[in-house]
Amino acid sequence: MTHLTPLTRRTALLGAVAALAGCSAVSSLNNAATPLDTFDPIPVPGSRSGPRSSRTILVARPLAPASIESDRIVIKPDPLSIAYLPESRWPDELPAVMQSLLVRSIAGTGRVGYVGPGEGGPVPDIAVLTRIDAFQVETVGQGFEVAVSVNVTLLRDRDQSVIASRAFDQRAAAADDVARAVVPAFQSALNVILPEIADWVVRSVATG
Repeated sequence: MTHLTPLTRRTALLGAVAALAGCSAVSSLNNAATPLDTFDPIPVPGSRSGPRSSRTILVARPLAPASIESDRIVIKPDPLSIAYLPESRWPDELPAVMQSLLVRSIAGTGRVGYVGPGEGGPVPDIAVLTRIDAFQVETVGQGFEVAVSVNVTLLRDRDQSVIASRAFDQRAAAADDVARAVVPAFQSALNVILPEIADWVVRSVATG
């Protein structure tokens, strides 16, 4: 029978720990490399009829709470808890996704001279400042709903004065708490809220 000396035992123990650490690291790398299903919401333009403006509009990157300022789809089992839908994500961090949706929805009206993101582009006449207060799945009774809540402020660039400010809220039922059921519910909410925001922005810019 072979007896391990204290040094030999310690060496064997360190080797085992290193092996376990290596396995853990490999497992973490494998989990990080697991591809996630990516869902890309569609912009919804406002009406092409109505007041027009030749002004230049800049849509700044929206602000958002830390809990939703990521590319993961958030679910709230209760008001104080958050979780992320497994194996699913948005194509970018939520503020960047919402910024793109707003730019394309406003531009789709064809009623403004120029609209673009805050990065580059001409000097703006009007800045669109957005705060995303909610963009998540919520448990409601025995079912699920998505909640989208956005506050939009229009700022005149010349003198930094506020032209108008308004909150937009929309909810939509989800058949289940899986991504394939939740994402269409998000799109249903956006189908209402995006054209509302686009029409309000263009009308306020044209008459303000």
